[in-house]
Amino acid sequence: MNRQIEPVMLKPTQCNDQEWALRCELAECYHLIDYMGWSETIFNHISARLPGPAHHYLVNPFGLNYDEVTPANLLKVDLDGAKLEESTYEANPAGFALHSAIHGARDDIHCVIHTHTTEVSAVAQKKRGFSHNDFYGAQLFGRCGYHSFEGITLFADEKSRMLDSLSDKHILVLRNHGVAVGESSIAKTFFLLWTVQRAAEIQCKAESMHGEDVILPDEIRQKCTDLTAMLIRDSGFAQKFFNGMVRKMHANKGTGG
Repeated sequence: MNRQIEPVMLKPTQCNDQEWALRCELAECYHLIDYMGWSETIFNHISARLPGPAHHYLVNPFGLNYDEVTPANLLKVDLDGAKLEESTYEANPAGFALHSAIHGARDDIHCVIHTHTTEVSAVAQKKRGFSHNDFYGAQLFGRCGYHSFEGITLFADEKSRMLDSLSDKHILVLRNHGVAVGESSIAKTFFLLWTVQRAAEIQCKAESMHGEDVILPDEIRQKCTDLTAMLIRDSGFAQKFFNGMVRKMHANKGTGG
């Protein structure tokens, strides 16, 4: 990262450098989601798994807006949602079922972002889901799992069904609700969410217009998906994108960089 969100003196004494760097990047991700207009006041979550076999993860304190999240006030919780360090804040239990399920079962996913923007929720309400007929939607071909709506995600018994719906994919479309995306880093997860959001925006706009869509063949869709995966895997593409968006956010907000 190119800037520190808070002075080093606010780093908790029990926090090592690796965890602090993760906290700083996760806090910036919260701020970016809010800056992009994708936050839902105090609701929803972004979580980042901490190194180690216990699958502990960081998540936002319940009651704070996304722009109020800082590296120091992020909560460290276990897979049951129990706080592992003292904090005056509590966590939102609605996040435990979804985030704990993914962090506990998928070693390849280290960050999970859950949103329900207007466009994403509209696509999630449609029976066919994503159409994969635009530049961004084509990049999601074969990457989406779909999970039927069971109400507010509060109960542990839904975890196994959500994992079955996700399977080995990185995008879980929560029907009649929103989306959860997960990747191996915060930057990759943010880039994936950006792609999902752009696909939803374009699909909503296209479906509001008269005329037939140009339907892409599956081989072109798969080619787009494969090329995107290669870019993310073999280069620093996602991190460059994330860092650039952070710089843009701070420049536009006048908070330096």
